[in-house]
Amino acid sequence: MDDLLADFLTETHEGLTALDSALVRLERTPDDQPTLSEVFRLVHTIKGTCGFLGLSRLEAVAHAAENVLGRYRDGTLPVTAGGITLILSALDRVKEIVAGLEASGSEPAGEDTPLIAALNAAAEGQVETAAAAALPAEAAADPAPEQGGALAAQTIRVSVEVLEDLMTLVSELVLTRNQLLQLARVHQSDAFAVPLQRLSHITSDLQEGVMKTRMQPIGTAWAKLPRLVRDLAHELGKKIDLDMRGAQTELDRQVLELIRDPLTHMVRNSGDHGLETPAERRAAGKPETGRIMLNAYHEGGHIIIEIGDDGRGLPVDRIRAKALANGLATEAELAQMSEREILRFIFAPGFSTAQQVTSVSGRGVGMDVVKTNIEKIGGTVELVSKEGRGATFTIKIPLTLAIVSALIVEAGGERFALPQIGVVELVRVGGAQDGAPRIERIKDAPVLRLRDRLLPLVSLAGLLRLAPPGDAATEGFVAVMQVGGQAFGIILDRVFDTEEIVVKPVAPILRHVTMFSGNTILGDGSVIMILDPNGIGRAAGVGLDAGGAEDRRAAPAAAGLRSDRSTSLLLFRAGEGAPKAVPLGLVARLEDIPAERIEMSGTTPVVQYRGGLMPLVSVAPGWTRPDDAARQAVLVFTENDRAMGLMVEEILDVIEERLVIQPGSGRSGFIGSAVVAGRVTEVIDTAHWLAQAGEDWFRAARPAATGAARPRVLLVEDSAFFRHLVVPGLAAAGYDVAAVENPAIALRLREEGVPFDAVISDIEMPEMDGIAFAEALRAGGPWSAVPLIALSSRTDPADIARGRDAGFTDYVGKYDRDALLQSLRDCLAAPVAA
Repeated sequence: MDDLLADFLTETHEGLTALDSALVRLERTPDDQPTLSEVFRLVHTIKGTCGFLGLSRLEAVAHAAENVLGRYRDGTLPVTAGGITLILSALDRVKEIVAGLEASGSEPAGEDTPLIAALNAAAEGQVETAAAAALPAEAAADPAPEQGGALAAQTIRVSVEVLEDLMTLVSELVLTRNQLLQLARVHQSDAFAVPLQRLSHITSDLQEGVMKTRMQPIGTAWAKLPRLVRDLAHELGKKIDLDMRGAQTELDRQVLELIRDPLTHMVRNSGDHGLETPAERRAAGKPETGRIMLNAYHEGGHIIIEIGDDGRGLPVDRIRAKALANGLATEAELAQMSEREILRFIFAPGFSTAQQVTSVSGRGVGMDVVKTNIEKIGGTVELVSKEGRGATFTIKIPLTLAIVSALIVEAGGERFALPQIGVVELVRVGGAQDGAPRIERIKDAPVLRLRDRLLPLVSLAGLLRLAPPGDAATEGFVAVMQVGGQAFGIILDRVFDTEEIVVKPVAPILRHVTMFSGNTILGDGSVIMILDPNGIGRAAGVGLDAGGAEDRRAAPAAAGLRSDRSTSLLLFRAGEGAPKAVPLGLVARLEDIPAERIEMSGTTPVVQYRGGLMPLVSVAPGWTRPDDAARQAVLVFTENDRAMGLMVEEILDVIEERLVIQPGSGRSGFIGSAVVAGRVTEVIDTAHWLAQAGEDWFRAARPAATGAARPRVLLVEDSAFFRHLVVPGLAAAGYDVAAVENPAIALRLREEGVPFDAVISDIEMPEMDGIAFAEALRAGGPWSAVPLIALSSRTDPADIARGRDAGFTDYVGKYDRDALLQSLRDCLAAPVAA
């Protein structure tokens, strides 16, 4: 309460000063309505705050004065000189009480009954009598003693502009300090060492002191959130509890202003999208009241802000479908993304999974602005979501924007400042030392094998055109950066030192270069650019910013459908003989499971995985459960809510290579062999191993197919998983297959004149289903006589009849590989008549 009281005293002094001049002005011009309104508002504010703080004596005097001013404002009582005098007397009494309050921390004793009675009489129109009765008592009162109070700190209010100018001067002082220290290091003058050290300490202390004048508790940005959440709960018919922690955590006022709106939007999103209704929460076994949590704390010179809820979590499937529908990624790209990467599509402009537009959300604006605003101040935002348990956004922002800690680095002969906020670690690459990580290449892209993962690399010299294209250094340093949920490395030639730099805005001529966030002056007087890790990631194509989605939508539909393109293959060892391979697009995750977690369900090994039981199938025959101390490598295949783990002995590598399959000798579980990385490699028949996990895998809502061989076949299938599943099988059977994710792309191929000998289409697809697609093909055009095979999990007689009526030549169940191959042979032998 002491802090509140100190703030009240400061504001009351300001209000009383303003009231004196306003009342004098009102006395001169009694009809001045704006001045009258200002006077009433100031007195009303003083009275209201007194009541909140329990200052009964002050409240009584202010309330009586407010009654008189209320009559003036309503026009029911004329403004007179006597009335103004009486109100000024009341303000003098308020000043007297405030002086005593400052001195002792509590209201001083005193008798205000005559004054209050006079004010009440004035409110009834007895102004002159009231003034005469009250003034002698006022005149007789001793003036308030002049007392720097023990309670109220000696504070003054300073305009923001003055503080900004002071911060600028301190920044210049820091630059000068850095220059002097640089000179001292170069010339090694002992005579200047001690004074410079003292100057450095004083500068640091001054910098810290000035920074404190700009610091504000983050609670000031949260002040409106309780009311917002309360109104939101009423509007949505939900019960919401807001839990705010770390409200006293301080950060730069400039940063505070920039994050105020993003925080508000994210809290609204949690209340609207995240939290369920009371009925839904009861059904899910949760308390009726949902919880939104805000937490702020300091960590290593940064501010960490967490915004979370215990709601339903983010709908991964709907986000995936919306990203596909919006052209943000293809099915093949989505199939290779982790759940965390898919969730980051919510930051794409115009992205929304809301079923309908409301006054709260659904217009597809907001989260992209949140991300943009946070990145503007050098911050990052990460997202963790667990379905049914809630989601948490973690924002990491610098403590201040004026002076930041940065690494001074070199690339292509030029020096740059790299803010430390996004640097996870520095790795020395190449060199003569044994075991040092080395920069490798997948095709033309540089990567670094860092512990258990492949890290994509960005050559800073190449990106800024300071070196010839593709001329990436093989020795030097890699700065491992974390931008949101994406990690990547920046290849650097040298790393000099860490230095506190003063951030200067980018010159207008360079503002379109998003790889820079500003510039600074080093100790030697040279001007260098400050790198923006977010901009570097975007420019290099690292991450999921959906930039280029327009290019993908505008590109010809036939682009990238050549059957001789490379395929990403996962190589592994299982059993005796040659290495094994599976298309990487089929594999959802690689897991290294402790053997102690493997249990037996009858004769089937299973493992508890993501809230369910995942069956495990061994590629090698005669599998026996390993010792508890051992670990089991598992390839995880998922589709919708199904999961199967394929147990292997060792993961060998990931290879990009054109897949030319030579049919095998009919060995169960393998579709043939191919030469991969110069070695004969067996390509597994994924469908065979999936069938070992349960027959229902191919009977659920979304199955698929895709292929590659001499007669040209087009597969239209919205599931990337099933497209990857079918391609190797049809390729081994001798077909040249191109696969697209929806009928719209297929129809565009038709208009572009791309020929096919047969078309295979799923039935159940979003937007345009297989029936409508068949009718569109049979209505006329280049493909009207092309054999058309339906591929669906729905094989009832009525479904088959409906498909044939729409124009399908044949109807095959998913995934009956033999039936599909036989159907293709039959249809190509006797095509549909035009």
